[in-house]
Amino acid sequence: MNVVALRPAPVASEPVHLLGRVTAVAPDGQVGVEDESGAAWSCRRAASCLLQPQPGDTVMISGPDRLRVWLIAVVEQADASVSRIDAPGDVVLASATGSVSIEGAADVRLRATGALDMQAAQWKLQADRAQCRVDEMHYTGQQADATVGHARFFGKVFETVADRVMQMARNAFRIVDDTEQVRVGQMDVEAEQSVRIHARHTLVTGTDLVKVDASQIHMG
Repeated sequence: MNVVALRPAPVASEPVHLLGRVTAVAPDGQVGVEDESGAAWSCRRAASCLLQPQPGDTVMISGPDRLRVWLIAVVEQADASVSRIDAPGDVVLASATGSVSIEGAADVRLRATGALDMQAAQWKLQADRAQCRVDEMHYTGQQADATVGHARFFGKVFETVADRVMQMARNAFRIVDDTEQVRVGQMDVEAEQSVRIHARHTLVTGTDLVKVDASQIHMG
């Protein structure tokens, strides 16, 4: 038994099918409804009614008798600017043969207190602006391509581990406040015009050979 009529109907076995106004929504799921005659009902939402009723909404309640009545539909909302689809357990939106779209004229938000799991053969995101905040993220994939007009990265530590790193740029400018160290097996530096190395103290050393070769060499 999931309903108690606060004002008993004349015939207990008579089917119930009427419109009413939501007066209260209890934390345990019970919904208070007042029908057009002024009778008060307390019932639960039917499983098919996913729209969360709010006080002031016009709803339809129905059942085989006054002891078995459910809120089967929200007919008209008192405030249509906000709609909440609510279910007690897990919710799955699925299409057997087609696609599923979630659209919003303004913003679309995805929020989870646990993990956000996204799996797709192809993933596509289009937006004028997007913000992503993740405390910890691990990405695993075969290939990633990014085309941006301007990119900035801010962080305390930036590490890259790769078999091959290739960079191409028209101009490159780098500032290191403290120390820069390079450890390589072989280094080849070639410039079409000129190379300039300047410091207060400059050391060039070699274990076996140091060679300086040019048509002209100026020292001093």
